[in-house]
Amino acid sequence: MERTPLTADRVRADVADVLSVPPGELDEDLRLIDQGMDSIRMMTLVERWRADGADVTFVDLAEGPTVAEWVALLGR
Repeated sequence: MERTPLTADRVRADVADVLSVPPGELDEDLRLIDQGMDSIRMMTLVERWRADGADVTFVDLAEGPTVAEWVALLGR
């Protein structure tokens, strides 16, 4: 199975997808909870990204709840 790299664009696109907004509408530095993110959507992202090889947990995402922080976390 081919894995999709977790680039900054991919992270933005995935977040926008679960929030049902265009990627350009996301504020990368605003807490995602203020943009409509909830725990179910976060778990959806965790499972999606784990399927593509990321070593990420719900707690990891909750501790840094912005797109910019998630891009940095997943880029490691």
